[in-house]
Amino acid sequence: MPVEPRTSLVVTDVTVGGMTCAACVRRVEKKLGKLEGVTATVNLATGIARVSHPADVTPETLLTAIEQAGYEAALPQPAGGDDSGPTGRDEDDSRRERERIVITALLAVPVLVLSMAPALQFRNWQWLCFMLAAPVAVWSAWPFHVRALRGLRHSTATMDTLVSLGVVASFSWSVYALFLGGAGEPGMRMSFSLLPSPSEGMAHLYLEAAVSVPLFVLTGRFLEGRARLGTGAALRSLAELAAKQVTVRDGAGERTIPVERLRVGQVFVVRPGERAATDGRVTRGTSAVDLSLVTGESEPVEVGPGSALVGGAVNAGGLLLVKATAVGADTQLARITRLVTEAQAGKARAQRLADAVAGAFVPVVLTIAVTVLGFWLGAGADPQAALTACVAVLVVACPCALGLATPTALMAATGRGAQLGVLVRGPQTLEALRQVDTVVLDKTGTLTTGHMTVAAVTVLPGRVGREELVRLAGAVEHGSEHPVGRAITAYARRAGGPEPLPEVTDFAAVAGHGVGGRVNGLLVEVGAPDGDLPGALAEALVSAERDAHTSVVVRVDGRAEALVAVGDVVRPGSYRTVDRMRRLGIRTVLATGDRAAPARAVAAALGIDEVHARCTPEDKAALVADLKREGARVAVVGDGVNDAAALAAADLGIALGSGTDVAIGAADLTLARGDIEALVDAIRLARRTLGTIRANLAWAFGYNIVTVPLAMIGLLDPMIAAAAMSVSSVLVVTNSLRLRGWQPSASRGRARRAAGVKAGVR
Repeated sequence: MPVEPRTSLVVTDVTVGGMTCAACVRRVEKKLGKLEGVTATVNLATGIARVSHPADVTPETLLTAIEQAGYEAALPQPAGGDDSGPTGRDEDDSRRERERIVITALLAVPVLVLSMAPALQFRNWQWLCFMLAAPVAVWSAWPFHVRALRGLRHSTATMDTLVSLGVVASFSWSVYALFLGGAGEPGMRMSFSLLPSPSEGMAHLYLEAAVSVPLFVLTGRFLEGRARLGTGAALRSLAELAAKQVTVRDGAGERTIPVERLRVGQVFVVRPGERAATDGRVTRGTSAVDLSLVTGESEPVEVGPGSALVGGAVNAGGLLLVKATAVGADTQLARITRLVTEAQAGKARAQRLADAVAGAFVPVVLTIAVTVLGFWLGAGADPQAALTACVAVLVVACPCALGLATPTALMAATGRGAQLGVLVRGPQTLEALRQVDTVVLDKTGTLTTGHMTVAAVTVLPGRVGREELVRLAGAVEHGSEHPVGRAITAYARRAGGPEPLPEVTDFAAVAGHGVGGRVNGLLVEVGAPDGDLPGALAEALVSAERDAHTSVVVRVDGRAEALVAVGDVVRPGSYRTVDRMRRLGIRTVLATGDRAAPARAVAAALGIDEVHARCTPEDKAALVADLKREGARVAVVGDGVNDAAALAAADLGIALGSGTDVAIGAADLTLARGDIEALVDAIRLARRTLGTIRANLAWAFGYNIVTVPLAMIGLLDPMIAAAAMSVSSVLVVTNSLRLRGWQPSASRGRARRAAGVKAGVR
């Protein structure tokens, strides 16, 4: 019978409103998960649900499911919206929250002062407190009551349920005490104690608890929200780099258009002080550009005709004309923003455990509170003491910190990483990076600059002249992405003057070996030396290896005709990188497709003991597999097509941003600024981030483990409990915010040795 075609999955981001704790996160994820083929990851800190679903499940179906769970849902508004978009609504919400807090404080503070200071209690003071507390218990706490009722309709309970019940219980008992329990008598005095006390012949008032819970929780959530905005500051700064308008130059002169209308191939103007509107290649003008906000590169980069320019880079010098090579979602800035956004949507293993606990947290707390009330009453305790313990349990329990422990740290870390030129795909990458103990390094373009030049050309006397051989080799290498190929092509163009290189047919490339094709009817192959070479070429090969040059042989119709020696220099940061990794206890391995002599020259210069030369892409992948079988946690760093298999096979693949799209696509982490030293920064940032997450979770779990039992045995006043609960979430977010200021080593500096060692790879 025919097999049904498998439905492809699509990913949709949904903005979820009304979530206040990890129990809300769990509720939304479970509701979406009930749809066939749908999985979701919800981020409490950002309020975004990333939903993977079959194409036949529409976004409207997802929105309906979330709304049925009792929360607000909307698709994120596209860029370029008006002032009524999410930013405007956020500002309005923030203003309303501030107004609610100010009014609540004006009403609550007199109640707290009079309740806690018997000397200030005048005749009928309790009735003044009642009139001040009533609007706090109803109006100020109204958001909690609404969300609690909404959860009740959907048979769920959240942190708002606990807060609402605490306020209602405290205020209701106070109403009973005033009207029926004798506390309304003129001249009544009430002492204040942090511990339960005898009733002194009349019912105790809990107006201070009824006003302190809304006041402290509203204030705590407001501060928490402001702090959470700080964790996403880096992502917002990336978004702000995108230009809104661009000046294009064509046959009609210059005109300004919205950047959305810019197309690949159009020439646009970048004046001094302006940001490049999109990725492109400079066609006219020279200048220095600042890439610090895009790739983390602190030093300005000189550009001129033919230089690549990244969208968002600031032109610090002269006028530039740039031909657009990518627009919209295809630009490097858009890819960086997308990577950071996706990374912030993920969850670490510890957070998945915390969310699972939070899913059952509120029902368990409600059960404990009812049990505590029943136990105290059953044991013959004073009803007021029983109520105090019950309300304290309801108020002090806090799943909010559990839900914020990972996402806030991850948002701050990924944003800081993006500022430093370190782009991670998600929390799993950070976890893997922290555990890495072995790093396999490629050479050309990774440890070396990859800016190779032709050092020498040795030609056998025969049927093809030197100039023609150079042109044949340059023509074939024109189709190669490898730095050696680019160097040979550039040399051939310079040597041939204005005359273009000949056309190539039947081009073929074998990763790690070389390239070939037909030029002017001749079969031309350019690749690594293999087998015996004629005397002059063999001598040239020995000389090139002594100078740590990379050598390639040019064959015409199967006969070796020339040997081209290409030189490269070690990146200045490579020396410091290898040394810093050694200090971190990380084993370094050099794996290259180059011959042994130049590979060992670079390894010796950098202090790398383990060298694997003449590695094919399959050899590199096999090396990674061997290291993993030995029990090593392996990361691979590379930048070329021949590194893609090893990058994918490793526990962690790391690509340089200056590398090929294939390598970047196979990697888990990208060093956007193309600087190998950023690798050590990434490792240290990962270790700091995971340490912060562990500290957050330890606090979140430890806080509840300590405070809930104290509340159960009556050693925690509801007012103190409300303050402690609010402070717990703020502390978690504040701890995460420390990652925004994390700095790499104080002296990035220059290499401790001159970068004069030349090396290469093929």
